[in-house]
Amino acid sequence: MPRPSSRPPSAEHTALLPAEHDTGASYGTIPVQNPIKYAAPDVQPAGALPVPPLDNMAGALHRGLSSRQVQMIAIAGTIGTGLFLGTGRSLAQGGPASMLIGYAIVGFIVYVTLLLLGEMATQYPVAGSFNAYAVRFFSPAYGFALSWNYWFNDAISVASDLTAAQLVLGFWDVHHPWAVSLALWVFLVAINSIHVRAYGELEYWLASLKVVTIVIFIFLGILVNVGVNREHHYIGGHNWHIPGAPFHGGFGGFARVFVTASFAYGGTESLGITAGETKNPSKNMPRVVKFVFWRILLFYILSILLIGLNVPWDYPNLSNKSTTTSPFTIVFKQLGSNAAASVMNAVIMTSVVSAGNHALFAGTRVLYGLAATAQAPPLFAWTTRRGVPLPALLATSSISALCFGSSFIGSGTLWGWLQNLVGVSNQIAWLSIGLASWRFRRAWVRQGRPLEEMKFRAGWTWPWGPYFVIITVTAIIIIQGWSSVIPRFSAVDFFSFYIELPVMLVMYVTWLVVRQLAAREHRDDLTPPKRRGWRLHDVVDVDTVDLKRDEYDEVEDDRHEDEERAKRLGGKMRWGWKVYYVIA
Repeated sequence: MPRPSSRPPSAEHTALLPAEHDTGASYGTIPVQNPIKYAAPDVQPAGALPVPPLDNMAGALHRGLSSRQVQMIAIAGTIGTGLFLGTGRSLAQGGPASMLIGYAIVGFIVYVTLLLLGEMATQYPVAGSFNAYAVRFFSPAYGFALSWNYWFNDAISVASDLTAAQLVLGFWDVHHPWAVSLALWVFLVAINSIHVRAYGELEYWLASLKVVTIVIFIFLGILVNVGVNREHHYIGGHNWHIPGAPFHGGFGGFARVFVTASFAYGGTESLGITAGETKNPSKNMPRVVKFVFWRILLFYILSILLIGLNVPWDYPNLSNKSTTTSPFTIVFKQLGSNAAASVMNAVIMTSVVSAGNHALFAGTRVLYGLAATAQAPPLFAWTTRRGVPLPALLATSSISALCFGSSFIGSGTLWGWLQNLVGVSNQIAWLSIGLASWRFRRAWVRQGRPLEEMKFRAGWTWPWGPYFVIITVTAIIIIQGWSSVIPRFSAVDFFSFYIELPVMLVMYVTWLVVRQLAAREHRDDLTPPKRRGWRLHDVVDVDTVDLKRDEYDEVEDDRHEDEERAKRLGGKMRWGWKVYYVIA
């Protein structure tokens, strides 16, 4: 592995990673471009693995993502296989009304969650995202379990997207689709090995293609519904009145839509992950939070409404063991052009690549964050000179081998299981954001800091926002597996809906016990026996948590960007720039 230069770093290019731990260990400095601070817990868990000396690392993450790229990454993270393919599964299982209502409910929950995350990510734009906030404001043991669960979620998402690629290829009857998945895996690893800008630029253009495609789909979907189709027949609301519609499968079918909707909306929470590598985060993060999700919600609701109107829930091969057909491709086929359907299928293929690229990036950064805060082997905190955490990248991508299990159990079945696992993991992430926000807001008020000091505050969600997210997401997690128990118990489906909950509990208890055992070893023998009891939790004290550490201070580049933006919006071409900022 290459070692950093021995040339002493200049002050403006020096990063401290992380500052200092309770074990007394302190760490050196390394020269990096636009270094990223890491949010270590206020109290370092006793017995934790020490972060390796920085002279063993080649660098650190770089702030290389622009506002333009971050906004498109937010869209790319949610408009992917969940919308293009997952809606077919939702329609087949729940019918058009269940799908529309379920996606609308989950969409509103995620929007409130995103606002809560935006408050914390703008105030503390650290690498590690909501995982770091859960550790810092709620519970280090819970944050440890959450971080590993979310890393596994991202790694599984890559496998899910590569499996989805095989389903998309089924439209063209491609032989040996696993070979295409292997080629895509190599491509994604190569892109993420170069530089964060390479990832950001690829995501920008793939996301742009998806947005243009959805706009075209909405326009053509309206035409198909009013009679511009092969049969020259006005469809209207006919598919809402066929046998089994609009609520197919009863309450069980309606409940199952929640997990597929959660899979589809998953990725919005990764905005917090990109905060650690975003330029001028105190200004760009609020812009992303305020504007991006409304675009996503608009795309989803309009697209789902048109899918439910134009595609019957019992369409052949919409979703079964061996295949899943995209409703988008079906609508294009209804126009009477097989060529248009093939083009649509090709675009869906690019969205699969985009979703896999996004999941691989996010999972890599989560594992890097775990290592940088001594919750994973220190090897995963090593980065190349270009700021790429290569060991973390390779470890995350290795889980993708699960996608090749489709050869034995069928691509449709495997993708359904992976979709359930990822959907539940997304819900756990949203629940955790609600918990962290609840404690963060309480700490802010209890310590007497004025609300005006917050760099971004979603005022209309005070004080009910965190409670709303916690209660609604918990309810969804509990009820969505209804169909796996009633009317007949399905062990495999039940496993895919609920296995992550006991795993989280085991990891939480394990970390709590390990910390306390390590603390006992380092405790003074004179400690009174009555103080040596076991603690059942490690919930952070809101009265003492440090609210100043890691607050972002603008640098010269940030001020220059703000001045340039203000100059553009105040000049002769201000209306053109306003349109540009809205679109781009």
